[in-house]
This record gives sequence, structure tokens and C-alpha cells, in this order.
Amino acid sequence: MKKKMLAVVLGMVMTVSLMAGCGSKDDTKTEETSKYTIGISQFAEHGSLDNCREGFLAGLAEEGIVEGDNLEVEYKNAAADMGTASQISSSFVSDDVDLICAIATPSAQAAYNEAMDAEIPVIYTAVTDPVAAELATEDGKPVGEVTGTSDKLPVEAQLEMIRKMLPDAKTIGIIYTTSEANSVSAIEEYELLVGDYGFELVTKGVTSVSEVGLAAEDLLTKVDCITNLTDNTVVSALATVLDKANAAKIPVFGSEIEQVKIGCLAAEGLDYVALGKQTGKMAAKVLKGEAKASDLSFELITEAGLYVNTKVAENLGITLDSKLTDSAVETYDTISE
Repeated sequence: MKKKMLAVVLGMVMTVSLMAGCGSKDDTKTEETSKYTIGISQFAEHGSLDNCREGFLAGLAEEGIVEGDNLEVEYKNAAADMGTASQISSSFVSDDVDLICAIATPSAQAAYNEAMDAEIPVIYTAVTDPVAAELATEDGKPVGEVTGTSDKLPVEAQLEMIRKMLPDAKTIGIIYTTSEANSVSAIEEYELLVGDYGFELVTKGVTSVSEVGLAAEDLLTKVDCITNLTDNTVVSALATVLDKANAAKIPVFGSEIEQVKIGCLAAEGLDYVALGKQTGKMAAKVLKGEAKASDLSFELITEAGLYVNTKVAENLGITLDSKLTDSAVETYDTISE
């Protein structure tokens, strides 16, 4: 009996050894023995993307993949620089991580370009338009071992909300980065819809964070309000935009919760922690071998909600309709630093 058991054990060891020798990123790790290494590439340092990262790790943890337990995380930030984003992804490929989490469109594009030949799956989040970013086909299917979640803006809801808050406004301004596919896509949607709500759209393109301040100064002479996108470069300099807009007594509308907390008047915005969790659960499926990234179409967050900062309204002398504030998911009566 002991000899039989020994033979079985030896056979299992030989089988595992052979599998390891022939393995690839497609191999499934058993949950009992699995330890995973992932690389997180975040394009810029700001609240919404930080929340994505927090939610992503929480989503993994809910699926039993916990940092410091069976998960090692390599985190790097590109400081809103495309070249740095590519270098980060290249380093993750060299480290042979099990998966790359790419936060924001430029990081997702860089990660997929670097990882595709290594067959390392890329799971992205905070990518507004995966199709325009060439990460998915028109029907939502991945172009390779890359998938994730989209933070597509609820543009119609945003325009409707702005019209209710500013019934006399005629022009809306948007600052955007000309090289960010997500921003270009959002601008196109705004251009299609602003007329339905009685607005004229004025846009100002930038190529770097250093240009945002001057762009804001110019735009503020031409518009009644500004609405912000999920543009990573512009969001990185949002404090500058808000300072200049407040001096001119012109309201700025945000695109997510954190922007409202720091001084935007309101947003039909997204909960980026929830978006990150959704992404983490997708990544867990891939890490556990339950699905390949190429099998999973990208996902959208289910719905946006209204967030309002009453302190900003008070500072700008804007009276808010109680029906509107009562319908908000959350209101804030202070401005965060």
C-alpha cells in the first residue's frame, strides 16, 4: 500500500514538473498553492484614479486574492507621461508578472502594446472608449489578451443637470488633451448633444499639464461654465483650473465624486471605487484561470449619480433647486484641500 501511494505521489510530482516546464501565462494556478504577482500601471496621481486602484485591490480581495497574503503588487505611476507609461509596462513584462492592471487610457494602450507578445493579460480600468483606444472591436470584443472596464461619461445626464442649475447659460467650455483618445471621443459626443440642451460648446486643446493654466484663462473669457472630462492631464491640474474659475466666478462641473469634493459645483459622476472593484473581479477570473482576458468583453459601470457641492454654490452665489439637491446621491458642504 505504501509503495502504491509513493508511486502516485511521484507520478504527481513528475506531472507537475512537466507542466511547469511547458507552462505559459495561460496555465491555471491552483488556489491552494497560488501566489500571484501583478503590476499596476497608473497614468497619473489624482483622486479618481487612486480610487480605481483602491477598488481594484478590494475587488481582488473579495475574490480571495489578497495583497500581502497570496498577492504581490508592483505599483508604478507615470506622472501623466506617455513615455514613462511605456517604460513602466516594459518593466512589468521584464519582471514576468502574471497580469498588468492599467489605470486610464494611455496606460492601457502602453500596457497592451508592451505585453501582447509576452502573452501577459492586461486588465484596464478608467478607459472611457475602449473601441477608440483600439483595445476592443466595435462589438465590444477584446483585440487580444486585454479587457477591463469603461468609465464612459453620462454626457446627456450631465448636460441636463447643467441646464437645470444654470438656466440662463449659453456656452460650455471644455479643456482636453488632444492626444488622449478618451477625451477626443467625449468631445465628439458633447458636440453632438450640446445643441439639444441649448448650449454652444467651446473647446481648448492642450498637450501637457503645463498648458492647462493658460488654456483655462483663455477659455474663461468665452464661456458661462466649464465641464470637466475624465481627462487625466487636465484632472492633474484641476486645482489650477478651479482657482482661475473661482476668481472669475464661473462654475466648473466635474465628472466624478472626487472632483466635486475639491471644488467642482456638481457632477453626474461615477464612483471610481466601485469601478475598480468591478475591474478587480474581472482580473480575479483571469488569474484563477476561470477565463482568458480575450474571452471577456469590456464592462461599463451600471449607472452614474448626482453629486453636488453646496459650499461651491454658496461661494459662487448660485441658488440650487431643492428638488435637484434632494435627488443627489451625496451632497458636500465643504471643499477638500
